[in-house]
Amino acid sequence: MAIEASSEKTREPRIRLGMVGGGAGAFIGAVHRIAARIDDQYDLIAGALSSTPDKAVQSGRDLGLDPSRTYSSYREMAIREAKLKNGIEAVSIVTPNHVHYDAAKEFLKRGIHVICDKPLTSNLADARKLKKVADENGALFVLTHNYTGYPMVRQAREMIANGELGDIRVVQAEYPQDWLTEAVEQTGQKQAAWRTDPAQSGVGGSTGDIGTHAYNLASFITGLELDSLAADLDSFVPGRRLDDNAHVMLRFKAKGSEKPAKGMLWCSQVAPGHENGLMVRVYGTKGGLEWTQKDPNYLWYTPFGEPKRLITRAGAGAGAAAGRVSRVPSGHPEGYLEAFATIYTEAAHAINARKKGKEVDKAVVYPTVDDGVKGVAFVEACVASSKKNGAWVKL
Repeated sequence: MAIEASSEKTREPRIRLGMVGGGAGAFIGAVHRIAARIDDQYDLIAGALSSTPDKAVQSGRDLGLDPSRTYSSYREMAIREAKLKNGIEAVSIVTPNHVHYDAAKEFLKRGIHVICDKPLTSNLADARKLKKVADENGALFVLTHNYTGYPMVRQAREMIANGELGDIRVVQAEYPQDWLTEAVEQTGQKQAAWRTDPAQSGVGGSTGDIGTHAYNLASFITGLELDSLAADLDSFVPGRRLDDNAHVMLRFKAKGSEKPAKGMLWCSQVAPGHENGLMVRVYGTKGGLEWTQKDPNYLWYTPFGEPKRLITRAGAGAGAAAGRVSRVPSGHPEGYLEAFATIYTEAAHAINARKKGKEVDKAVVYPTVDDGVKGVAFVEACVASSKKNGAWVKL
């Protein structure tokens, strides 16, 4: 088990954590809290858990927070916590997209580290401004593209970086779901309502919600940078204001003398039979890799001209990058919550190194504000391309 709590004599003090959003009834808030506790690196001690004061108070009470550390607004929380001797060191932002920019800015400018849900912001202008705030204030910014925390995703990344696939030629990423096949946002379903509302979600629907995950994962695994794209977006459900399906052609930037890799990305929330079908395939001059989230402990590797091989988490053939983020022996499944926890633990390593004035270990990897800017740029490029009947748009 590579990721584990240190002994009480040697372990770092738990990081004092606050949370914005994530109150009663919020799915992702509970996920973040579980992820923060799995490796015992954080103590949740403060929160502005809802924009509704009564709900914020009740949510704080339900979580056992000190009433004096339960706030009715994130700005009030940022101001007071920054002045307290034992104030929060980091904050989790788990709100709808349109709140990310203002909330993160309040904490960053006071030197409080930010762990924020994706996408970074609801528009590219705010994303770029937020990067500037983060850069100027020196606080860490961690974006929870949690799928990058899976051990076998780290394995795939390591193999490609080591040249085991040769020059990358083709990248395919897909993320189909079916939960928005009908207009559930019109029934009062909270998660659907804000995700299909341009004022809260931004210009992208499925592209912003899950397309950014597929795009980020493809980039993370391959190390490639996107050059341009051509997108065809649809809102199949009558009356829906944002896309619920997207087909995107990708052209990546060349690496050295290599011919630029090409790719395809499909994201959909109207694909019956798919609950959460995230998958990435990568093909190079020497072989191919395939990983799917429904079997996250397995990675298929095919050297060209040889039989297909199955690499298992913590099993034979798994490398150091996968090993350092594995918690249990081979044959015991690790999943979504553990992958999410990996991002929190990588953030903890970085925060603790910062407190000591040390460089972060190069093995520590997590999505940053730069990845967030790229994700929002991807969404806006998809929308711009689709409006031009699928014309190629440069990023």
